[in-house]
Amino acid sequence: MPAYSASAPGKIILFGEHAVVYGRPAIAVPVLDVSAKAIVTADPRGTPGRVNIQAPDIKLETTLDNLPADHPLAAVIINAASALRIDHIPACNIRVTSSIPVAAGMGSGAAVSVAILRAFSAFLGHTLSDNQVCDLAYEVEKIHHGTPSGIDNTVITYAKPVYFVKAEPIDILQVNRPFTIVIGDTGIQSPTAIVVSDVRKGWEKAMDKYEELFDAAGRIASSARQAIENGSTESLGPLMDANHDLLRQLGVSCPELDALVEIACSAGAEGAKLSGGGRGGNMIALVTPEQAGNVAIALEKAGAVRTIVTEVGVP
Repeated sequence: MPAYSASAPGKIILFGEHAVVYGRPAIAVPVLDVSAKAIVTADPRGTPGRVNIQAPDIKLETTLDNLPADHPLAAVIINAASALRIDHIPACNIRVTSSIPVAAGMGSGAAVSVAILRAFSAFLGHTLSDNQVCDLAYEVEKIHHGTPSGIDNTVITYAKPVYFVKAEPIDILQVNRPFTIVIGDTGIQSPTAIVVSDVRKGWEKAMDKYEELFDAAGRIASSARQAIENGSTESLGPLMDANHDLLRQLGVSCPELDALVEIACSAGAEGAKLSGGGRGGNMIALVTPEQAGNVAIALEKAGAVRTIVTEVGVP
């Protein structure tokens, strides 16, 4: 019997993390160099309704009925069946693998959800639209992150750069001239939900201060959009530096991220900042193609556990 498979890329936020939760714009782009993959096969000898789940990357091998309904893997399967009005799921096997670092701000949870939604719906004989996939993945993001903006599931579903404003229609960003980013991973896992919750507490205690920081981040994201669409990507470097300073003021950076940002700039990057939730995970640096190798080496020597060089806007 055929196997049904689907994959979904990782993502990075270029500008606007945290502020995006409070209605300001953010820019995120897919990272095609890493991905999550789901493979669904029928289990002709299995009991109807039995769904075997294998996720070797997190050492999980179980069945759907042994997972709580609010487990992300269970939720995405149950939500997909419900959306497709499938009352009785045929016996099947679902295997999920991913090369996306977990809890590193690269959308690993959303990518797994999108990959499963597409493979599982194909197995059931239906094709979910991109809008349906995005909406269903967002429901699972609530389990991962508590109060997500929706940016992860959006950029990963459409696998294109997006200019994202919460609760507004999807706005695909037109990249006039491709540019190069080096991603440096601190190796520190930092669950986004915890950091988002801490920012919320800070906002509640000092609303005026935080609103000013969010406004400034929104202006940076708007300026970055103009630069990307106009092809003047050389101006993105100073905008990254400014955005990182705002994130530091929000209390979401950490010494390891700050060190990698400084090292990247010293090695020739045109600008750098943390990306994602912060307090670990990844930072990004804007580089010319010629600088990419030197910056990546410098980051690894400074303690980055891995680096990824990715091109933004390449078809």
